[in-house]
Amino acid sequence: MIIFKGKKAKNNSTSNKDWKEKNKKYLDQLQKFFDAVDKIEDIDLRKSIITQVLKCDMILTELAQKEIEKYKKYV
Repeated sequence: MIIFKGKKAKNNSTSNKDWKEKNKKYLDQLQKFFDAVDKIEDIDLRKSIITQVLKCDMILTELAQKEIEKYKKYV
């Protein structure tokens, strides 16, 4: 689980995300996103945006992990 200024992004996937969650560039950009979204006063809009970004992130992570697994089979 990742925590950014009191916000939690649950690890809903059973796959290993260490490669992403330890990446400083990724974490810095995600923190900038949360800092920016904190300025949105409409709570429902803020939650909706965070939810959608995390869903997209999860899909991209799953795609990347599948590609990594394909690569490992050929190496």
